[in-house]
Amino acid sequence: MLVVLSIIVLALWYIKSIIYGNTKPNLVSWFLWTLAPLTGFFLQIKAGAGIASSGVFIAGFFPLITIIIFLFKKNNYWKISSFDIFCGSLAILALIFYIFTRNLGISIIFAILSDALAYIPTIVKTWKFPETESSSTYLGGVINNVAALLIIKNWSFAIYSFPAYLVLANLLEICFIYRKKLLEFLARF
Repeated sequence: MLVVLSIIVLALWYIKSIIYGNTKPNLVSWFLWTLAPLTGFFLQIKAGAGIASSGVFIAGFFPLITIIIFLFKKNNYWKISSFDIFCGSLAILALIFYIFTRNLGISIIFAILSDALAYIPTIVKTWKFPETESSSTYLGGVINNVAALLIIKNWSFAIYSFPAYLVLANLLEICFIYRKKLLEFLARF
């Protein structure tokens, strides 16, 4: 229950940051982050994951809410580049392979690939403009998926791989958000 509460608080913090105009999410990434995890959630349920798949469900549900808030916020703008569209197209292609692959393990690999390709536009944006992101949602992603990993009963690739990937991807994003501040801090010594 504490994990769910902390994720909700961190998600609300991120939404607040969008509303105040401090955070400008990349819509290509966030749209695909809705599709891939929710599809992964349904495959995990099919594999017998049960409650352990809740982390992947939340990983897809929160981006949906983020998109809705961002689209209804006046004067909120982030330019979608051809690079974003290219990465998004590859992510959708991987997602299609993910859906139609009959082998569950290979299907999960395509789901992770789709999500990772969707991550690239946000990683690039964060590298160039770290001030346009808030770490709260990514911290929530780490907490959520570490908790999901801790409650797994059947340690099969199809069940643990997506949450493990999400922990690593969210940690990478947090590092990119704070890299300039960390370098400035280290330069003082």
